[in-house]
Amino acid sequence: MTKRALITGITGFVGSHLAEYVLKEHPADEVFGIKRWRSPKDNIRSIEHLLKLYDCDLRDLSSLISALTWAKPDIIFHLAAQSYVQTSYTAPTDTLDTNVIGTTNLLEAVRICGLDPVIHVCSSSEVYGQVTEKDLPITEDCPLRPVSPYAVSKVGEDMLGYMYYMAHGLKTIRTRTFTHSGPRRGEVFVDSFFSNQVARIEQGLQEPVLRVGNLESVRTFCDVRDTVRAYWLLAKHCVPGEVYNIGGTTTMTIGQMLDMLLGMTSYKGKIKVAVDKTLLRPADVTLQIPSFQKFKAATGWEPNIPYEQTLSDMLSYWRNRVQVTPDF
Repeated sequence: MTKRALITGITGFVGSHLAEYVLKEHPADEVFGIKRWRSPKDNIRSIEHLLKLYDCDLRDLSSLISALTWAKPDIIFHLAAQSYVQTSYTAPTDTLDTNVIGTTNLLEAVRICGLDPVIHVCSSSEVYGQVTEKDLPITEDCPLRPVSPYAVSKVGEDMLGYMYYMAHGLKTIRTRTFTHSGPRRGEVFVDSFFSNQVARIEQGLQEPVLRVGNLESVRTFCDVRDTVRAYWLLAKHCVPGEVYNIGGTTTMTIGQMLDMLLGMTSYKGKIKVAVDKTLLRPADVTLQIPSFQKFKAATGWEPNIPYEQTLSDMLSYWRNRVQVTPDF
């Protein structure tokens, strides 16, 4: 039976990869997307003709009601968000408004329209905050200790998903997704930020000085193409009302990741690494090692793509991007 999948944030990094995955692996299903009218469509340019798009703002309840009435989705992947941790410190109100009010409006619109879709509410590993060694690996039972406005907003999204399940019977399934990367990742995220700089250095567009923040933080990386495969499985196999961690298996410090990346560069000279204090967070989350055993038990999912491939593909993306738009 054909499914109608609606993706919020379809023009973004994860949303565009999810749309590509569904179109390729489940071509009988229909892919709908809502986007802000001013959102650039670079990430979906190659598949735009296969999508059904609707201009909509999550902060406008009436436009969401119209979008849902139009799409009548069987599955909603709620991926739209203000997702930059550093930006959330300088724009906390906008972050909370977009993420918390936007999620409230989406769930309320589903309730008002009388629809019964599976709803994936995408939270974040940032909700766990700064954990200790005794918390590792991080399970879904780990206390929530958010230390950024972004993390607070994601706790809000998470709890709204649970509340709408309990109070209104909406079929919400929540995920707390750990670091996921790949081509088209925004340059404000650490491995993409480094890859962009390396590509610019290779092209002579930047002095051979690579700006970094905290290189001691520990992250567990997953490829976005594995992540969106997990999201599709979640909609089919996971239990409404539950929450699931999703993450990779490659754990290293940011410094180790940078060393891996520098080993891929074609630049023949020496690249200097310099700490830029503006890149340091007011409160950092330095230890992220997930357990995704609950999700694996429900779906059989495991990540398949080695992180070396992820990083290589991301560097190739930025090499192509800086050649086309050297001022980027």
